[in-house]
Amino acid sequence: MNQLENQQQLDALKVEKDVVLVLFGGANCGVCQTIKPQIYDKFSQKFPDLEMIYIDCEQLQEVCAQHGVFSLPVVQVFFMGQKFIEEVRGFSLLDLQHQIEKVLTKMQA
Repeated sequence: MNQLENQQQLDALKVEKDVVLVLFGGANCGVCQTIKPQIYDKFSQKFPDLEMIYIDCEQLQEVCAQHGVFSLPVVQVFFMGQKFIEEVRGFSLLDLQHQIEKVLTKMQA
């Protein structure tokens, strides 16, 4: 999972990649640090075309605010540059996987 440094990098990825998953977290967020490797391990094999990135909201507060992230963790998934999925705080990785599969299936149809 790549870590971004600014909004321009995120904007570029949303244009370049069909599917981008963004995990907004923080170094002092225990849940964030726990799910970060779980998301990578689970989704990198299941969705090889999924670009996964991490944004540290403690370092990039302005980027997080621009995306409406005011509590952690938050996962946003963009398809063709548009946000389709957002999970906030307590969420299931299995449900997130099913949501991604559902949108990808519709995109491929």
